[in-house]
Amino acid sequence: MKKQELIHLHGLLAQVQDHYEERTGNTVDHDEYLEQSVRPTSIHKSKTDHKAAVFALADGLCGELESEVKEPVSAAAD
Repeated sequence: MKKQELIHLHGLLAQVQDHYEERTGNTVDHDEYLEQSVRPTSIHKSKTDHKAAVFALADGLCGELESEVKEPVSAAAD
């Protein structure tokens, strides 16, 4: 993935986080993401920095969403 694509993905994940927090009132636990000090607007940061930030943000979002799932969805089609 190119740096520009990572920055775009980073921005999209940040918007998903904002939207989720607004709709549910829950705060996503993203301490690891905050420690990165890389934001989608930090275009001067390296590709590696953005990649680490994307993984940290995605991990925080997935962890929050997993806590809401009561019953796992089957991967098989009906």
